[in-house]
Amino acid sequence: MDSGNIIAKTELAFKAALGHLNEELMHLHSGRANASMLDQVVVEAYGTSLPLKQVGSVTVSDAQMLQITPFDPNNLQAIANAIRNNPSLGLNPSDDGHVVRLQIPPLTEERRRELAKQINEKLEAAIVRMRGGRHEALHQLESAKKEKLIGEDEERRLQKSIDDNFNRYRGEMEAAAKTKEAEILKI
Repeated sequence: MDSGNIIAKTELAFKAALGHLNEELMHLHSGRANASMLDQVVVEAYGTSLPLKQVGSVTVSDAQMLQITPFDPNNLQAIANAIRNNPSLGLNPSDDGHVVRLQIPPLTEERRRELAKQINEKLEAAIVRMRGGRHEALHQLESAKKEKLIGEDEERRLQKSIDDNFNRYRGEMEAAAKTKEAEILKI
């Protein structure tokens, strides 16, 4: 058992949780048009579910408007329906037969509060994910101590290292969530 390996794996798990949280936060819109808002949209086309990026191109027309041009005009209605039926977006697309236009409305106070709740839920999910990695690492250390592969002092030192990393990544997550929340709540 390599104690450095346990620390490295745990750090990778923490980094993955932070990366996932940052990606999730990026998808929440703050009242401005951003093509990444539609990254999670899945379109039913050609008898299968495909990401929006594979059936059309998304461009930002201006600060409040997205334009989706389907690669195949037959998918225009499927794209509009996929966006309309996505509850996390809460947007209503319009189409002119050639492109889908998506007007990004200014956020209402109620929608801002709802998005702030989503941010906190995503933060909590990321922290739970990190706790799982930490729990696994601590379990491995305990097993190594029982098998006499490491001593008590070494176990405590490694636990402290894992806890320090956990607290550092948790702080980064909380800061990212707080920044996004401030961005969304700003009028």
